[in-house]
Amino acid sequence: MDRRLLIATAIAAVLPATALAAGGGEKKTSGSETYVQIEPLLGTTIRSSGRRGVLAVDCGLDVKDPVLRTRAQQSIPRLRAAYVQVVQAYASGLGPKALPNADYLATALQRQTDLILGRSGARILLGGIVAN
Repeated sequence: MDRRLLIATAIAAVLPATALAAGGGEKKTSGSETYVQIEPLLGTTIRSSGRRGVLAVDCGLDVKDPVLRTRAQQSIPRLRAAYVQVVQAYASGLGPKALPNADYLATALQRQTDLILGRSGARILLGGIVAN
């Protein structure tokens, strides 16, 4: 018997079972039904050494209204594009030893959220702001 054929058959038989066990169901991304997760936002800064650094902002949306939540989930690409523009513009003006201003970022990101969704009701939540 050809060992390569035997190994290929065994792997083919095991793969679907492991995929079902690993994928078992829908992954839960947050602890709340009203939370919409946004991927981390990155902007380029200049460090005190003169080299480039990164400003990373973790955020999400808290949307209580189900209709607005659906609209927010469908608008994630537009929201993310607007958020990245805000973070990049802010990071480019951030001084080498300056700390990021969370209040300013929250206000600017909230303004973009209301503008893109067309009405208020979605609240921006900032998780962490890291300047590296």
